[in-house]
Amino acid sequence: MRREHAFTARRRAVERIGLLAVRDHRLTQLAAEERSWREALDRKAETRPELAPPASGPRGGAPRIDANLTTIAGHTGGPCKGESDEQRGWHDKPASSGSIRKVVDDHVTRIFGLLDRQGDERQFDEVERSLRDLVFALGRLLLAFYLARRHETSDQYVARWARRGLRRPALRRKHLHTFFGRVTYWRTHLRPTDGKGVHPLDVALGLTADAFSFLVVETSARLSTLLSYEQVTAVLLYFLSWSPSKTSVERSVLGLGRQTSDWFASAPAPEGDGEVLVIQIDSKATPTATDEELEKRRGKRNRGKKAPSPRHRGKQNRQRRGSKKRRKKGDKSKNGRAATLVLMYSLRKAVDENGKSILLGPLNKRVYASYASKRHAFAVARREATKRGFGPKTRKLVHLITDGDEDLERNAKKFFPNARHTLDIVHVLEYFWEAGRFAYPEGSPELAAWVKARTRQLYAGQSALAVLALNELDVAPGQRKRLAEILSYLQKRLKMMKYDELRAQDLDVSSGAVEGGVRHVIAKRFDCGGMRWIRERAEALLALRCIEINGDWDEFVRFARGRALAADPLQGEIRVLSKAPASLPTLEVAA
Repeated sequence: MRREHAFTARRRAVERIGLLAVRDHRLTQLAAEERSWREALDRKAETRPELAPPASGPRGGAPRIDANLTTIAGHTGGPCKGESDEQRGWHDKPASSGSIRKVVDDHVTRIFGLLDRQGDERQFDEVERSLRDLVFALGRLLLAFYLARRHETSDQYVARWARRGLRRPALRRKHLHTFFGRVTYWRTHLRPTDGKGVHPLDVALGLTADAFSFLVVETSARLSTLLSYEQVTAVLLYFLSWSPSKTSVERSVLGLGRQTSDWFASAPAPEGDGEVLVIQIDSKATPTATDEELEKRRGKRNRGKKAPSPRHRGKQNRQRRGSKKRRKKGDKSKNGRAATLVLMYSLRKAVDENGKSILLGPLNKRVYASYASKRHAFAVARREATKRGFGPKTRKLVHLITDGDEDLERNAKKFFPNARHTLDIVHVLEYFWEAGRFAYPEGSPELAAWVKARTRQLYAGQSALAVLALNELDVAPGQRKRLAEILSYLQKRLKMMKYDELRAQDLDVSSGAVEGGVRHVIAKRFDCGGMRWIRERAEALLALRCIEINGDWDEFVRFARGRALAADPLQGEIRVLSKAPASLPTLEVAA
């Protein structure tokens, strides 16, 4: 404020007086004058709203703000902004930090009045429930005090922006949605003669134009990696008594998702890796919206008269959409689009108590998944392997395990030509079970015995003999073509089926880890009933889920916040939330 700046300038001038007695006398007078000014300012701007006792709830306690939440599992949105009546005193005009502090003191007194009663016979549960909302209100008041106090000492920030040509200062009311709820505060706003301006102190405090604190943004996004957007709003509403809307939660995901590619590229390699690197890669299809479904989503909303009940609204909607076309045999409603998962970990060489060489691990297990091409997934694997000290020319062992997919095999040769590539033995055995059913009845002891004999041959290093045994099967003419395809597939991959050597070196022979990873990382969140994803939007959430599972969330949040706040507010409002997703990534790494 100008008056504070004047006092500061006068104090500096007095401190330059040479005579000590005169200087001390003048400083004492100045301090008294400033104290009188502040007291008068506090009296003038004092706003102490009456804090009436809370209305009684079902058991005599304070009412729950989230009374509109009847179910978490079935929550579909609704009013969830919480309350902030304790701040109504500075809703229409700014208040000084001193007056807000008095409100804080009154509120603290009220809390102790709740806890300290003569002849108290209440149960603990009643007190705890009554205390919850009061504590959250106290959090809002403390943040309001902090913001007001920083505003009173913001001359340096305002002057700094004024030197850049911004003028026409105005005081504006703002609302910030924090972990404790909505906080009302006032800010100096500067703007040029044309165009949008800035709130200098908000820039200094790292507050964006989203009207959400960064803690709320990252909490919403993090919960979204585990729950549906609707359930995120329900959980936040239950615990915090307020919640961002479902749309804001999704925009938090899309905004932070824009930073994930750069984060993965710049993140340091984990420490303490072993001498062997294991890479497993697999894909999983998730349901995506068809063009017809997208057209319905993006079409004009029905503005006609609403039906009187949910039953009639459903009937009305079905009549408007028309009957569904019956799917033909083999048609699937899932409209699946594949996401590829890279699972990477290392193994450390050691010796057991019998002197036998073993590999300890897994160490530093990391996952990365994307809806981009499989080539992109291998490019990411190549980049991360190089980071971890397993570059293209390394002499250390890189063990790659896949299910024999031709695209995976082709990219493996391109990006990891010197790696040891293994065909997952479980997939090999599935081919033997399929071929065996051509000759033996399903579930018969003969079929089980035949497959068991092939399994022993595979583990004994006799993969070629196991494959040749397919020629001995007596199959019907209509099944010979498929049997020939299985035989050809396995014969081409005999070099990838040296399971005896792998077991002797204590290496894995199956891709069970990535199969479980696909279920945990992708299917558990993206392949549930009723879901219909748009790949670019799902990509942002999938990348964030990988960061959460890898245990890198806090480091990523610091990275994303630093990137967002590094922007120049004069080039546009600084925001984290985003309405639109980024494009699918396309990493170009030399093979």
